[in-house]
Amino acid sequence: MKPLLGISLKVISAVVFTMMSATLKTLAARYPVGEIVFFRSTFALLPLLLWLKWQGDLINAVRTKNVIGHFKRGFIGTGAMYLGFAALSYLPLHDAIAIGYASPLIAVILAALLLKETVRAYRWTAVGIGFVGVLIMLSPYLNVGTFGGDLNAGPTLGAMLAFAGAFCSAGAMIQVRRLTETEKTGAIVFYFFIMASGLSLCTIALGWRMPDGHDLALFILIGILGGVGQILVTQSYRYADTSVIAPFEYTTMIWALLFGWFLFDDLPTLTVLTGAAIVAATGLFIVWREHRLGLLRTKELQATPQRPGV
Repeated sequence: MKPLLGISLKVISAVVFTMMSATLKTLAARYPVGEIVFFRSTFALLPLLLWLKWQGDLINAVRTKNVIGHFKRGFIGTGAMYLGFAALSYLPLHDAIAIGYASPLIAVILAALLLKETVRAYRWTAVGIGFVGVLIMLSPYLNVGTFGGDLNAGPTLGAMLAFAGAFCSAGAMIQVRRLTETEKTGAIVFYFFIMASGLSLCTIALGWRMPDGHDLALFILIGILGGVGQILVTQSYRYADTSVIAPFEYTTMIWALLFGWFLFDDLPTLTVLTGAAIVAATGLFIVWREHRLGLLRTKELQATPQRPGV
């Protein structure tokens, strides 16, 4: 284990993914979402395949025993990508990313319902507080105080798309957990990109725009950044425990604030920052709680007397 290396890779991946989102936002107003998803997924295969080839066993890395599972993960994950990218065309970069922080909270609920995981009072309390933070973030777009939110307004629609995208991302997390029981990481990522490329290609009949040379270069850059970011995340978990790595996901807000300020002259409201801080704090608490429970389970196993020969 090399925790400093793992943390460094995670932080770099956060920068890379935020750069991808910022670049994507410059194209979101001019191109259909399906076209953006296609380029992002297709060109992400390039660094992924090079990485798997460099590891030395490309064929076995993408071999699968669960085609149906990959289809489910691809369908849900592509939906999350569509919704998240569409939200970026209506919202400031930092707001779209902040609302996406609801995803781990939703994943806790789905894990209890679908995976039958035991979720105790501490985590339920954290999830409840976290959703208060989500409502605070959404309130400027929904006019929660006066119940006068207009779902047809662009920013309000964007907030709803971002929240729906967070829900789909949580569902994709649950499906990935199921896949990891039998599938390698390379196969999970590879078939997701293949599925997303295929599903998004079906939207060509709805009308795509032919990008010029400059925009085509940006499309390729988005895909490569997405693929590199995925590799960095995967590698980060090889060098440090999840409980160490996961909190650094929230560094995306720092980079989103910087990119949003320099590229789009956007600054977040105090309301959104407050809600994001609450959600991040509850997410960190859940990670800490899981780490503590893991340590307790390990101690219990070590303290359990073993029968001779076992």
